[in-house]
Amino acid sequence: MLCSASPAFAHAFLQRASPPVGSQLPVSPSAVTITYTEGVEPDFSTIEVNNAQGTRVDKADPHLLDGDQTKLSVSLPKLPPGEYTVIWHATSVDTHKTEGRFTFSVVP
Repeated sequence: MLCSASPAFAHAFLQRASPPVGSQLPVSPSAVTITYTEGVEPDFSTIEVNNAQGTRVDKADPHLLDGDQTKLSVSLPKLPPGEYTVIWHATSVDTHKTEGRFTFSVVP
């Protein structure tokens, strides 16, 4: 009997985020950084931060953090108190696409 092994295809899923998913922060963060379970292609991956009205508030500059392909970051201006939604789309180094969203809040 012949057995063949299927290749393992991995996907870049959110492993952790800064600020953490669902967190309430006393001050505005300077960036949102997502650590993925595998490397991502920065030219084909995005992080978008929207305020409660749905307006994009990040600086639209997604970039790898410290050259680490598992860490994608986007800069933020000083955010006023409120709830923010992070929408991410990742294309892993093996070209698989994943996406998700989470919220955090800045509270006075």
